[in-house]
Order: sequence, then structure tokens, then C-alpha cells
Amino acid sequence: MSEPWARAARRRRRQERETQRRSPSGPAVGQEREASSVAPMFPLGTVLVPGMVLPLHVFEPRYRRMVDDSRTHHDGTFGVVLIERGSEVGGGDVRTDVGTLARIERAEELPDGRWILGVVGIHRIRVERWLPDDPYPRAQIYEWAEELREPAEDAEETGDDRDEITILLRRAAALRREIGEPAPPLDLELADDPVVAGYQAAVVAPLGPADRQVLLAAPTVPARWRLLRALLVDQIDLLQARLAAG
Repeated sequence: MSEPWARAARRRRRQERETQRRSPSGPAVGQEREASSVAPMFPLGTVLVPGMVLPLHVFEPRYRRMVDDSRTHHDGTFGVVLIERGSEVGGGDVRTDVGTLARIERAEELPDGRWILGVVGIHRIRVERWLPDDPYPRAQIYEWAEELREPAEDAEETGDDRDEITILLRRAAALRREIGEPAPPLDLELADDPVVAGYQAAVVAPLGPADRQVLLAAPTVPARWRLLRALLVDQIDLLQARLAAG
């Protein structure tokens, strides 16, 4: 397991210990959410998930200001959400309301004021309401905690079948290699933590932004595993069809 995902797993263990300390009986399904706060926001054409490392080239003046403010006033964090319609540049976009809090891990300011960043996804967020751009997007957000279990009335025989998902990921990777596309290692292994493993699979799977957004916004961890399985089966069918067509 690569270092970013190992760090994500360690963060999850710390969060679980803190949750256990606050509530010895464990988190309840549908537990009360965290308090909201105002955060700088960076709408993008890609989906950042918790544990994922994302390089960014920040050149628009308003987002350069956002980087400065994030580092000075927000402990180097800002929210990342997917742009549903529109462009990353110039504004006027339509944004999703589920995203990920990013933390700046590496920052290099160029002589002309642009920034080269390396950020990592920390945890999932929901936008409570969007605020006026000033000059960059801002929103009232709160952490959207991961539900490890289904509500009793919706429970199904699901589980986080990492063995099956790993097999599907390796099959998709092998097909992509046959086609000549970049692919993850054929011996990839998923993390032990079901939350981290689900996001790890979402990153290495051959999926577009819309599918990754659906996985990020899954209401529960078992639901995310079900969606992963269905999406991977569909992608494998498409890859096999492409390979057969030459």
C-alpha cells in the first residue's frame, strides 16, 4: 500500500479512537453531524476523494488569493467539489454539494505568483450553503461522516468484499494493459480499512469523474462497495468489447 493510503488508514484509526472516546458504544447510524464552518472552495473538473493525492497548478488570480488565505487562515485546507456544468476558469459553473476537504502538503510559489501544489484529501464534506464569491468561491461546509453500517430497514447482504473488488480491479487493469492504456499494478492490494479501501479502489478503477462522484456521495460504506462492484463489472464489459473490436 502506498504511503498516501497508509497515512489515510492511520487518520481513520485516529478518528475511530476519537469517536470511541466520545461514544464508547460506537457511532450510531445516522449520527448527528459535525458543526459547520466557512471554508475556501476550489471547484474542479476532477473528483478528489479522501486519501487521494492531487497535483494542482493554480494560476487564476482569485485562486492564488485562495491559496494564500488557506495557508494563512485555514491551516492549509480548502474544499474541493466537482463542477457539474461549466469550466474551471472564469466562474459561472454549476457545482456539486458533496466534496472533500483538501490539505496542502506541498506548495511552491512561482516568480509570477502562480502556485504548484500537492494536496491530499482528508475527509468527505457536504456544502450546507454557498456564499458569494469573495473573490473566490466560499461555502458553509460540514464533515459528512462515513456510515459504516446500513440503516436496519435498508440492510442487505453486502459487506466490503475486498477480495472480489480486488479481482475485478486486477482484471480491469489487465484489459487496459492489453489495449495499451496506463493501468495500476496487477498485484495491487487494498487497505484493510473498508473506508480507505473503497476510496483507494475508486481512484485506481477506470472510472470518469461522474462515476467517482457517485462513489464519493454514497450514503453508506456498504452502498459504496455495491456501486463499485456494479461499475467495475460494466467497465470490464466495455474493455472486453473494445479489445474484441480491435
